[in-house]
Amino acid sequence: MNGICELEGSHREQEVEMKALKEDMLPSEHGEWLRVCPLSALPEQAGRSAWLGGRALALFRLGERVYALDAVDPLAGVAVLGRGLVGDCGGEPVVASPLYKQRYALADGRCLDDPALRVACWPVMLSDDEVWVLLG
Repeated sequence: MNGICELEGSHREQEVEMKALKEDMLPSEHGEWLRVCPLSALPEQAGRSAWLGGRALALFRLGERVYALDAVDPLAGVAVLGRGLVGDCGGEPVVASPLYKQRYALADGRCLDDPALRVACWPVMLSDDEVWVLLG
């Protein structure tokens, strides 16, 4: 039961921090918060693709934490990262491209297998069980 309480507590902390961040953001300087979907629309431990603000995104839900990366695989040039395999590498959440298998860190988009590769990573906010992404 303690683990659930800790998870709920960390989710509330993330939500409070992101609400403060959203209130402090100026659309002209930092982008715009856009609603993506209800949290329940994202499966646990998997990715989904979304078209948002003229950009293909890959969204990943791990517990109550959601990550957003650009969906385009840098090597293949196609939006497939939302269909990648989600896991961890040394405790760090990653997605492996379904085409060439490079692993990208969900927290910042860097490639663990090739330092020359990277995908854009976008801030995510959970508010009232809705997923919001800050695109700039």
